[in-house]
Amino acid sequence: MSDQAADLVAALAGLKAEAEQAIRAASDGDALQRLRTEYLGRKAGRVTAILKSLPTLEPDARRAVGQAANETKAALESALAEAEAAAAAGAQAPAPDLTLPGRAVWRGAIHPVTAVTDEICGIFRELGFTRAVGPEAETERNNFTALNFPPEHPALDQHDTFYLGRGTLLRTHTSPVQIRVMEAYQPPIRVVIPGLCYRRDPFDASHAPVFTQIEGLAVDEGISFVDLKAVITFFVHRFFDPGVRVRFRPSFFPFTEPSAEVDVQCQICHGVGCPVCKGSGWVEILGCGMVDPAVFEAVGIDSERYTGWAFGMGIERTAMNRYGIDDIRQLFEADMRFHAQFVDAT
Repeated sequence: MSDQAADLVAALAGLKAEAEQAIRAASDGDALQRLRTEYLGRKAGRVTAILKSLPTLEPDARRAVGQAANETKAALESALAEAEAAAAAGAQAPAPDLTLPGRAVWRGAIHPVTAVTDEICGIFRELGFTRAVGPEAETERNNFTALNFPPEHPALDQHDTFYLGRGTLLRTHTSPVQIRVMEAYQPPIRVVIPGLCYRRDPFDASHAPVFTQIEGLAVDEGISFVDLKAVITFFVHRFFDPGVRVRFRPSFFPFTEPSAEVDVQCQICHGVGCPVCKGSGWVEILGCGMVDPAVFEAVGIDSERYTGWAFGMGIERTAMNRYGIDDIRQLFEADMRFHAQFVDAT
């Protein structure tokens, strides 16, 4: 390549770098049009002027300079087209209104029911309990018969339970998982069982047709009601407050004997009396008792050798007592004004 051709190729490289820098710095479409005229204009464009000088060059130099000039022209055409498109898009977009307040960043949180469920399972895990789960669609045998419900019990009525078909239903409690666990494993057994349950209850301030329940089951040799009371009291003091008052009231459940209801001091009025505790100062949180020998017989466990206890509680009501919520329906709503208060609490 001759010295003249080398000088022209170097000049084209310099023009290309200079033009690309000017294109990047251009602020609008008018500035880009001026650059197009300056470098690629047909009459006085700087790249065009070099192209016009090609006939005066030797053949070898003409080829080298022509190739470099065409490559430079194509690169600048592409850069200008891209910049012009971006400038046009920016011109169409409305200018931001800097007087508007900034949008707050939305923060999610674990639902109070989920948080309470995990916390309860964590407390019992410290005592050696394992989490167990089972299907929500259950057999009538697991849900009622094996749990010592008599055939004439009201819960078996079509108007009290969501039946899916002959002999199948949506479970009314998580107790069927107790049956499944005891049939699958031999004692000692220690499990907690969280999950959804379904009953034909009205949807009001304290009831819902679908709710979360958690049950506990312990089966071993020599287990007594004293063990049950000690574990439940430990749980209440860990979950609520070491100083919260607890009381056990005699009750009846088909699958436990003897049975008891457990109340805790109302955490909303602190025992003074309010609509939530119906003025009593106490809120029922769970039912419990010693596993009835008939249940052990239904699952093939020797009731002469083993004893056990079980409890069951509704998580929604426990969450209401923990967080001072006065209407269970709020837990089922999608109103972020309600749920936002639990971002830091959970």
